[in-house]
Amino acid sequence: QVQLVESGGGLVQAGGSLRLSCAASGGTFSTYSMGWFRQAPGKEREFVAALTWNGGNTSYKNSVRGRFTISRDNAKNTVYLQMNSLKPEDTAVYYCAGNRDRWGTRGLAYAYNYDFWGQGTQVTVSS
Repeated sequence: QVQLVESGGGLVQAGGSLRLSCAASGGTFSTYSMGWFRQAPGKEREFVAALTWNGGNTSYKNSVRGRFTISRDNAKNTVYLQMNSLKPEDTAVYYCAGNRDRWGTRGLAYAYNYDFWGQGTQVTVSS
């Protein structure tokens, strides 16, 4: 059974940076496409960023493009989300997710396409 464990969340001032990590175990991480989603209080879970199994293709929510960078290290079974120029509206619980479809052909931005989920890590950006 695949387990995903997020870390790196916390409290940061607007304009600051955080790097989230998601460590995978129990599966073949290098064959999965991976994504980050977030959920703010009272809102639905939304797509943030994703990449294919080899990191060759990436996708971002428009509002984070240019500020956030998703990457992966298949040797370490870990996916990262570097978040720069953080804004209060980025405040949410951030979840990583894994997709057995290594190319994400059904769509990397859709939560229902993902097979595994972590428990989430809180990111709070103060103004």
